[in-house]
Amino acid sequence: MILRCVFIFIAFTYLVNCSGSSNKDPLSEQEEFSPPEVQYTQAMLLFDNQQYELATDKFKNIERIYPLSNEAIQSQIMQGFINYIILDYDTAIFQFSRIINKYPSLKNIDYVYYMKALCFYEQISHEGLDGKFNDLALENLDQVIQRFPNSKYAKDSLQKKILVKSNIAAKHMSIARFYQKEKKYTAALNRYNIVINSFQETKFAPEALYRVSEIYLSLGMREESEKNAVILGHNYPQSKWYKFIYDDLTNQNNEKTFTKSIGKIFN
Repeated sequence: MILRCVFIFIAFTYLVNCSGSSNKDPLSEQEEFSPPEVQYTQAMLLFDNQQYELATDKFKNIERIYPLSNEAIQSQIMQGFINYIILDYDTAIFQFSRIINKYPSLKNIDYVYYMKALCFYEQISHEGLDGKFNDLALENLDQVIQRFPNSKYAKDSLQKKILVKSNIAAKHMSIARFYQKEKKYTAALNRYNIVINSFQETKFAPEALYRVSEIYLSLGMREESEKNAVILGHNYPQSKWYKFIYDDLTNQNNEKTFTKSIGKIFN
């Protein structure tokens, strides 16, 4: 009986020792302190295989063990990019902002600015919603264009900026049409003029000019209406909105006055 108890105790002690030693993985410890370029290559392989969590762990380890290495900086960028891929925009924005503040002279800092702008841009879902993302996307896209005009990311940022401005213009137009329908003409004119003055490159500018001319005409302010119609005809002679206002004005009395001032542009 005593021998049996001794045997059980020895066996139990052996199992505990084996269990304790198995927690130490010499290979993992070796990998933890392997050269940063080796770890970065391994992390990128994990990333390519869409093993994002494991890749992030690798990138974080590089940053922890070799904080002054070039691989550590690139690892921070990749962590931000992974957060962008998995749609964790807030964390990605924080990561990219930290890199911008910490490494302003980084060789590929234009890419970091661009990725931060994309995080805001991709959160725009509808022209009537998410106003803050419109503004933040525009602000950050402008940063890329102004800071890095010769960067390959500047051209794409410019195209996206036009889309964002179109989104903002659409919001102003929607509000302006509502005010016009409710006969709140001053408020409507203010909104239309914002589009005319600040978003003239968007598709909404011709309509905004037409609506302004239309409001003035409905108020009996024919001269003001004609002035806007002339601008509309000069800048957008083929626009349907110019044809609309031309018809509106020529169908009223004193159409000869309008025809003299603007008819040549239309014809």
